[in-house]
Amino acid sequence: MSNELKRGLEGVLVAESELSHVDGEVGRLVYRGHDIEELARGASYEEVLHLLWHGSLPTPAELEEFGAELAAERAVDDEVLATVRTLANAGDRPMAALRTAVSMLSAYDGESGDGDVLTEGAAITAKIPTILAAFERARQGEDPVAPDPELSHAGNFLYMLTGTEPDDVSEETFDMALTLHADHGLNASTFTALVIGSTMADVYSSVTGGIGALSGSLHGGANQDVMEMLREVDDSGKDPAEWAAEARDEGRRIPGFGHRVYKVKDPRANILEEKLRDLADSSGDRKWLEYTTAIESYLEEEGLVEKGIAPNVDFYSGSVYDAMGIPMDLYTPIFAMSRVGGWVAHVHEYQADNRLIRPRARYTGPETAEFVPLEER
Repeated sequence: MSNELKRGLEGVLVAESELSHVDGEVGRLVYRGHDIEELARGASYEEVLHLLWHGSLPTPAELEEFGAELAAERAVDDEVLATVRTLANAGDRPMAALRTAVSMLSAYDGESGDGDVLTEGAAITAKIPTILAAFERARQGEDPVAPDPELSHAGNFLYMLTGTEPDDVSEETFDMALTLHADHGLNASTFTALVIGSTMADVYSSVTGGIGALSGSLHGGANQDVMEMLREVDDSGKDPAEWAAEARDEGRRIPGFGHRVYKVKDPRANILEEKLRDLADSSGDRKWLEYTTAIESYLEEEGLVEKGIAPNVDFYSGSVYDAMGIPMDLYTPIFAMSRVGGWVAHVHEYQADNRLIRPRARYTGPETAEFVPLEER
């Protein structure tokens, strides 16, 4: 057995998976062999969930049945919603509130919590949009909007958030964003969910752990950082490229650039850049589009992309969410709303040939230490 230390498990293979593959050298992401561009433009999030969970894109009949199953699980118990309102009124962070609410679901989901990974996973996946929308409305002093079984997963969330059915461009864009974030190999939150799943804990525990991992500043939240940057640029009154140049001179890192895996532009960023253009054309407000493209062009001219520091998905997703009127601190919870599909898929796949994940640490403490009785210390 090798004693080589791999900090952060970088480059260490711990599992085999048929779910997703990231080729960082060429900028390619596939779900079960399907390119992400093809799925984002041609399939709904529900179709992608079916692909990840059941191994194939659904037929029209399968999609209708699968969509109905999810829609039937969207309602959240009143006691869970009461806790969500309490947390919102107390000023709790959305990710913390979501983590608490998902953990609570295991006590209230009745037959949904029968121990089957995909059954529990469907219940959690369907309810997260309801929880997040109720949280935001509670912060605004408004009552929750009941889910509409006739709307898509993406459309229903936007409807519950605002009380108004979204326009076609917003629904299509949000659906694409969910697809783009659904899975991405063994990232930190997925690995967390997998470790918990390997103990044969229920999926509520795995998803709760995944949410906890995603809430960390080194994993989720980069799209919020990008949006805060763009607002800082706007407040400065400076040309975006000029602002970026000064920020680099000050030693600041430009959020939304660089990725642990991708060495070229993230393929998901290309798609969201297109959707940001669509939203800008629809609304007539092109400010964030102009700022992001100007900063990207400047950094590309400075040679960052050639050095493997290229735009990632977060560089455009924040602007897309802002264009739809979504508050900044909901960006990471929306990431969780999407990625739960991948968490569930990985747990389901791994448990089919389960082995408890139990790595070791190299001990670096003293070989021996003298014990001194309490009264003599």
